[in-house]
Amino acid sequence: MHDGIRKSAILLMTLGEDGAGNVLQHLSHEAVQTLGEAIATLQQVRHDEVNDVLEEFRQETEQYSAMHLDSGDYLRNALKKAMGTERAADLMENINQTSLSASGIERLNHLGAAEVAELIRDEHPQIIATMLVHMDRTKAADVLEQLSERVRYDAMLRVATFGGVQPAALKELTEVLSEMLSGEGVKHVGLGGVRAAAEIVNQMSSVHEEALIKHVREVDENLAQKILDQMFLFENLLDLEDRSIQLLLKEIESESLIIALKGSQKELCDKFLKNMSQRAAEALREDLEMRGPVRVSQVEAEQKNILMIVRRLTDAGEITAGGSGSDAYV
Repeated sequence: MHDGIRKSAILLMTLGEDGAGNVLQHLSHEAVQTLGEAIATLQQVRHDEVNDVLEEFRQETEQYSAMHLDSGDYLRNALKKAMGTERAADLMENINQTSLSASGIERLNHLGAAEVAELIRDEHPQIIATMLVHMDRTKAADVLEQLSERVRYDAMLRVATFGGVQPAALKELTEVLSEMLSGEGVKHVGLGGVRAAAEIVNQMSSVHEEALIKHVREVDENLAQKILDQMFLFENLLDLEDRSIQLLLKEIESESLIIALKGSQKELCDKFLKNMSQRAAEALREDLEMRGPVRVSQVEAEQKNILMIVRRLTDAGEITAGGSGSDAYV
């Protein structure tokens, strides 16, 4: 847990439910969930740590001995005061799922894709789907490519239609994984659905990507289209505003951009060039003209790396990415 977040959680605990509720209602949903998860993991806080936190924030308070926390009830009541019963219940469910899944699955992200595939390949496709939606998207895509075609297609259909998992079932699954993987801890990443499926497919190689979408379309054309609508392809960078392209350029290495633009449509190259300084644009144009043949796999890899940067900037709210990838599969 980040030191600043822990201090904030301790400070909220000293304010009481009403005080904490008043603070929480002025924070963003993301900040409330982060602090909620921090409070939920606090079990005992030393007297000197509380004192240091209070001194740092220059607030007066009575002294405490060790704080034995009934963090679940406290957090639930504080959240109710901050945002009402219904929203508090939803957020508590997310926080509790994070705590329940805090062992096993995240460890899969630290293993090689081949190791994970070997570990799960004989499991029921629904179990595989559950693991995939709780894994890092890039790792999930790598693992899918290691699985047999039949298992890959079946698992992706289940990811796209994933409606969640009961906490008890998730707890049982993570306990089994913990035993198999020496019990190192994990965190909850998020549930599945069409968006999760699209994010995973976006990280796969073009060959597997196209084959998988084709299979989903054969089973459920509407579902395939929903996945495509959530995907953001390299060509969709044309839909970004100039300001977003300029922000993106600050995050991309020149060599990566040169390779990614090899073979791209002229309109997309022009989009980047017009958002550069004249000197930088001339240098890029010259590099593109002088660069010899580049392997398609290398171009695709750099394009996906840039799309990962786009997703990071989008998640941070710095740019807005939209568009549909449906034209890639006609």
